[in-house]
Amino acid sequence: MTPLRKPALDGDPIARRILIIDDDVELCELLTEYLVPEGFQVDAVHSGTQGIERALSNNYALLVLDVMLPGTRGFDVLQQIRTKSRVPVIMLTARGDEVDRILGLEIGADDYMPKPFNPRELAARIHAVLRRTSTASEPAASNEPLRLADIELDPGARSAKRDSREIDLTSVEFDLLNIFLRSAGTVLQREDLARQVLGRDLAPFDRSIDVHVSNLRKKLGPLPDGSDRIKAVRSVGYLYVLVEKAKAK
Repeated sequence: MTPLRKPALDGDPIARRILIIDDDVELCELLTEYLVPEGFQVDAVHSGTQGIERALSNNYALLVLDVMLPGTRGFDVLQQIRTKSRVPVIMLTARGDEVDRILGLEIGADDYMPKPFNPRELAARIHAVLRRTSTASEPAASNEPLRLADIELDPGARSAKRDSREIDLTSVEFDLLNIFLRSAGTVLQREDLARQVLGRDLAPFDRSIDVHVSNLRKKLGPLPDGSDRIKAVRSVGYLYVLVEKAKAK
């Protein structure tokens, strides 16, 4: 099996390369004009087929992917990319279409932007995602490997394992797991998680964090004793259970 391509890190020559996959040529040109002065190298393609080919044959730090594409929909494009690459993806969705947003996050998108949007806000989201996926600016202590029960996490390599088998996590899921392991036994608020892993505040009725946590919970599975590894705390947030507490049940 071909190993999954991991995100670019600061210092890597591809760390500023972005691919936009959107059939709106004018929007692609506008975003290119805005992002290039921000220090990014921007490529754009206008169909899902082209997007898959370019995303998997070139190294990009991040993809901006529209849901509504001619022929192959953005969701199908994302699914095919996720079979071979963990490159961060921001999806562009129709404003008010929560179903598309949730589906995109469930498939493996890191974040979304509802159209129409301000290019400045998209640039801010891109910077936030790239900051998360870079380990160069993190303190050395935070790169120490972590282990809790059957889960091992290596922040430096951005890899996670369960029972010595690698878990395929998106960049957001990896960052959530990192935070959960370091704060096991402590209730974490949804709003704080959003600021740390999404780099933004949650909008009203925004379920992004809930979907990412749900995806992570499924990939990790239950604790060795069969109990829930991540518990929802009603109206507050989430708790990653300490092994000792789980065994005491």
